[in-house]
Amino acid sequence: MEKKEKEKKTKPKPKTKKTTEKKIQLREGLTIKELSEKTGVKSKEIIEKLTEGGYNISVNYVVNESLASEISKEFGINIELVSIEKEIQIQAESDPKELTLRPPVVTIMGHVDHGKTTILDAIRESNLVGKESGGITQHIGAYRVYHDKRPITFIDTPGHEAFTQLRARGAKLTDIVVLVVAADDGVKPQTKEAISHAKDADVPIIVAINKIDKAEADIDKVKQQLSKEGLLVEDWGGKVISVDISAKEKTNLDDLLDMILLLGDVIEIKANLKVKAQGVVLEARLDAKKGAVATVILQHGILSQGEAFISGTCYGKTRALFDENGKPLKKVEPSMPVEILGFSNVPEAGDTFQAVSDLETAKEIIQYRLSQIKKEETQRPEHLTLDELFKKIEEGEVKGLPLIIKTDVKGSAEVLTSILPNLSSDTIKVKIVHSATGKITESDVLLASASNAIILGYNTKPDQKILNLAKKENVEIRTYNVIYELTEDIKNAMSGLLEPIIKETYLGRAEIRRIFSISKIGVIAGCYVIDGKITRNAETRVIRDEKVIHQGRISSLKHLKNNVTEVTKDYECGIRLEKFKETQEGDIIEAFLTEKVKPE
Repeated sequence: MEKKEKEKKTKPKPKTKKTTEKKIQLREGLTIKELSEKTGVKSKEIIEKLTEGGYNISVNYVVNESLASEISKEFGINIELVSIEKEIQIQAESDPKELTLRPPVVTIMGHVDHGKTTILDAIRESNLVGKESGGITQHIGAYRVYHDKRPITFIDTPGHEAFTQLRARGAKLTDIVVLVVAADDGVKPQTKEAISHAKDADVPIIVAINKIDKAEADIDKVKQQLSKEGLLVEDWGGKVISVDISAKEKTNLDDLLDMILLLGDVIEIKANLKVKAQGVVLEARLDAKKGAVATVILQHGILSQGEAFISGTCYGKTRALFDENGKPLKKVEPSMPVEILGFSNVPEAGDTFQAVSDLETAKEIIQYRLSQIKKEETQRPEHLTLDELFKKIEEGEVKGLPLIIKTDVKGSAEVLTSILPNLSSDTIKVKIVHSATGKITESDVLLASASNAIILGYNTKPDQKILNLAKKENVEIRTYNVIYELTEDIKNAMSGLLEPIIKETYLGRAEIRRIFSISKIGVIAGCYVIDGKITRNAETRVIRDEKVIHQGRISSLKHLKNNVTEVTKDYECGIRLEKFKETQEGDIIEAFLTEKVKPE
């Protein structure tokens, strides 16, 4: 009896269930069935428990954060949902033995006109500069070159201050920054910004002092200015590599490439080739023939044609892979720039690109992400209606400059929507009403009319139908092909709300039907006026493939053999433009007048 009593007293109490008995990381978008396989808990048990808690689910139900939290409580598992990109990254970097050396990815940074694209031009012996508007790079491009039979990938980012965000993105994606400083110009504000971005991203810098062939070059002055910015070059007792070059004369370019490879070897840039391909979208666009395409640089894994992938809220299958020269590729390794076809829609520049096992998995993940985004949007507070906004403007509480932005690629739209609101002052607020890629449409004009907005087109031009509608709705459309000109105009427009502004009056358009080259006179464009009128005193834009390729004045205007002051619609005429001889058949000459007017 005493023994039984003793046994009764010493019998241990049942343990309470802990919620942290098991810790497990699970990929987003997993179904109950997949979660069951990962955790070892039967799906039937999971469904029964959750049904008791008021959930109505099946084995194909996708597990979200709240569901994961509930399962954790019920079964004592500490579940953490992570993105598939994070899962692959952890996997890629978990075993150092699996890592192998990869080529360096280098970003060219610096002030506008200091020679960034010209350096690449000289290295690749190609004419990149000639393809850019005004010789200034407009979009991120990636190019691979070989030196001593070893590849180097260059990211050529735009140099003007308006592309601060793109340069920042470049610094975060790159392994090495080449900071270009002109020997005859020295350190400029954009140079300082580039240094800040590289330092913030903790990326090593190589200084390329360019234009040493110029008589005004002062290399020591440049090095002194750099030292004030915290960059002390090696021959001044510092640790920053510096190379004196001339891109124009191709002087010391081999030395620059040597230093890039040497620094790459020192910092040991590595990738894991055994995981699913992972990289970053540098640029994306909608191509009329190819559909949604994106330029990607891989950081891990090997990508083959036909693989399923996700990128942000896009998914697809790699229908085709091309290098920067348009050559088809069967597979892509880390650090290789590649253009990928097969996206469901246009991804965002800066999105992670991630290969997945199959298309069904890709769809599941994207559907999950879209459902989460939709849920977040419904929870967001409502914005002011247009009526309320106009009421506040009329009452003097705020003076606004509403803008609609249309660009050729998403990277430009992203930059403009970021930098334009920063131009706001205490008295004038810049408001982005709408931003998207593609042509300027009727919907854009009607939205601009309703919201009293100006339409800004970057590398995209409206057709005649849209121009007519804009005129009818009294909507102003401004188009540009260099971003800093756009930002300068907006600054002027903001000033113009308080001071006299420049008003542009559309006159008409003429189509070039034939080109005549006459000795002692020059190039004459034989034209047919398709809209409005062309006047002798007008300013003009030459439009080719919906892009402005020249802006200037008319030098002479003729009808038949007579000099005239005006030619109207449905008549032929001969036009000679000042300082421009590269007109082609099919080009459009748009005529307009500008005048200073007082604000209403």
